[in-house]
Amino acid sequence: MRRVCLTFRPLHAPCAAMSDDLPTIESQARTAIAAAGDPAALDAVRIALLGKTGQVTALLKTLGSLTPDERKRVGAEVNALKTAISAALDARRAVLEAEALAARLAAERIDVTLPGRPDRAGTIHPISRTMEELTALFGAMGFGVKEGPDIEDDWHNFGALNIPSHHPARAMMDTFYLDAAAGSRPVVLRTHTSPLQIRTMLAETPPIRVIVPGRTYRSDHDATHSPMFHQCEGLVIDRGITLAHLKGCLIDFLRAFFERPDLKARFRSSYFPFTEPSMEVDIAWDRKSGEIGGGSDWLEILGAGMIHPNVLANCGLDPREFQGFAFGMGVERITMLKHGIPDLRTFYESDVRWLAHYGTSPLAPVTLHEGDAR
Repeated sequence: MRRVCLTFRPLHAPCAAMSDDLPTIESQARTAIAAAGDPAALDAVRIALLGKTGQVTALLKTLGSLTPDERKRVGAEVNALKTAISAALDARRAVLEAEALAARLAAERIDVTLPGRPDRAGTIHPISRTMEELTALFGAMGFGVKEGPDIEDDWHNFGALNIPSHHPARAMMDTFYLDAAAGSRPVVLRTHTSPLQIRTMLAETPPIRVIVPGRTYRSDHDATHSPMFHQCEGLVIDRGITLAHLKGCLIDFLRAFFERPDLKARFRSSYFPFTEPSMEVDIAWDRKSGEIGGGSDWLEILGAGMIHPNVLANCGLDPREFQGFAFGMGVERITMLKHGIPDLRTFYESDVRWLAHYGTSPLAPVTLHEGDAR
């Protein structure tokens, strides 16, 4: 600390001289306070000025030798000096404490952040990726994409699709029914995405060529089923549509999706209320290895058929003028087959390790593979 000598006139000096000393004492005090570089030095200045033997205290002790009028005037001046010096000491102490805190924080600073984890980079969920692939593949064939509500009324979900009231799909064990307003149609969580086919035929005029991907709900939950799953259905309506168009469309899609230009497919007779004739589509696979397109076994992959005349009529289309076909597949099922995923339940467990393994980079574009083996 730079020492500053504080002096004032002798105590026996006249009153006027004492008053002249006060500005000098204040100036010297402020200089000493400003020169104090740490709390200890500042405390030494305080004692020298305001302590029991300090200069300002000594001035106060001389007031008793003054006349009453002088004591009143000079006492006020000395008290004002004491107040000014105290304020300067407090201000300097605050500055020194702030500087000391800043120095301590800088010395004790630690980095509490963690480095980045590139292995935790986000990926596209396999189901979302399959949806993108379906949109790209069918989009190349001229199909549009339709989306609709997850809650449907009974007529769109069942009645318009030629599903009678006694059909098992309407049973409580297979369908999630919701409370409906009095007098209104029953409402359900849609059991398939076919209701949007009905909405499309009611809203648009042929030719129609769309796919309908989305969530569906059924009261079924075990190791191979989930109460919420995804479907993708397709609809084509036009004049002169035949089974040949259906067969060519689906074979080209399956070969492109599974990236097997020589993939074999077969069509088996089946039954669906909303198509006639109806069929199941199988693809060749190896039961032992699980290889798609290899071996001599067959695996059912999707359902399809020609639109039932009753469904066309329910949508205001003349079955004698317009024909069409429809197909539907489980998105989880084809995803599991393509990527070799053994368990359906892992799709919804949100395991980051699983997502990192089966997920796709958001920067990886969807590529179209030629499926024609001719």
